Amino acid sequence: MDHDIPALHGGRPMRKTMLAYGQQWLDEADIESVVQVLRGDFITQGPKISEFEGKVAAYAGVRFAVAFSSGTGALHGACFAAGIGSGDEVITTPMTFLASSNCILYQGGTPIFADIKPDTYNIDPEEIERLLTSRTKAIIPVDFTGQPVEIDSIMDLANRHNLTVIHDAAHSFGAEYKGKKIGTWAHMTMFSFHPVKHVTTGEGGVIVTDDETFYRKLLLFRNHGITKDPEVLWKNDGPWYYEMQELGYHYRITDMQAALGVSQMDKLDDFVQRRRDIAHYYSETLRGIDGISVPEQHPDALSSWHLYVIRLDLDKFSVSRKELFEALRAENIGVHVHYIPVHLQPYYQKLGYTKGICPIAEDMYQRILTLPLFPRMTDNDIRDVVAAVHKVLRYYLISSTN
Repeated sequence: MDHDIPALHGGRPMRKTMLAYGQQWLDEADIESVVQVLRGDFITQGPKISEFEGKVAAYAGVRFAVAFSSGTGALHGACFAAGIGSGDEVITTPMTFLASSNCILYQGGTPIFADIKPDTYNIDPEEIERLLTSRTKAIIPVDFTGQPVEIDSIMDLANRHNLTVIHDAAHSFGAEYKGKKIGTWAHMTMFSFHPVKHVTTGEGGVIVTDDETFYRKLLLFRNHGITKDPEVLWKNDGPWYYEMQELGYHYRITDMQAALGVSQMDKLDDFVQRRRDIAHYYSETLRGIDGISVPEQHPDALSSWHLYVIRLDLDKFSVSRKELFEALRAENIGVHVHYIPVHLQPYYQKLGYTKGICPIAEDMYQRILTLPLFPRMTDNDIRDVVAAVHKVLRYYLISSTN
């Protein structure tokens, strides 16, 4: 029948319009919060930024938050605050967006890629320990898909070896590990506010910390290395006086973005709960389908589900992952792939990184698909995704009779 034939081969698509893998959810309160700033005196470098930072810090349960123009800028600032420089090694995961390791390169450091665990897809603490050298300066663990890493084991390693942990929690705002919110574990933690994340400021990121020294370095770094703080000035010529004390960058967030963030923070818990509900439905309806594995969850981790990734047993299908991807896209299901392992990128290959250094991550990359997951999805959207996965995978199963 027509509805059993994939749209890629002329059948009727599951949906009339494309369902994205991720999308922001803005309401009238969000819009009005930005409009109020536009009507006010400050659209940047004003009071909304500190209000937003205070709200994020309070939610995360820490003393300080410093907002940046992007999550990448925030990670760069954290590497600066940690004192990473030439000759320093920083251990991180290859299964992440490029920023998690690029920020090391920005400071002249050397990324060292530790392989992942085959069940959670997160960085393996035993691999981190194996890769420690006298040059190791820091660890940047990443909560892949929103599931927290085994951060207690990583912090134990860091404390024993006097290392700084910069927790890349771009995927895990609102998540918990052993009953404690992500943001309270590491020396510095980064959250991202890109539109596909849990709350959005359009573009933006933040570092949260309990360390006042890191906090002050972060403030300096995001503003060209400039300070007007009379307590740290070398001299003071008058009220207008400022000093550039470090080589910083222009990584400031605007009051317009911060106002949106303040409004969005009121919805964070609801957004996270909706993500968890969708992920639960996916797992219950997709578990047991021949040819795929649903995500496993560590017993101590409570994910905030930025992404929902299925793993394919490609030996059971008559086509490649690429054709399965294209077939689902033809059904108007906006599947994606997260991520291409960083060390396989041409730029990193030119730096001398080679295929084979992280075999588990490399094999996983060949087999994964990301399904749509965002709070604004309707129940019909969610059912469309499940139905399309059933339809496409059943058609291409080798054991299937087509």
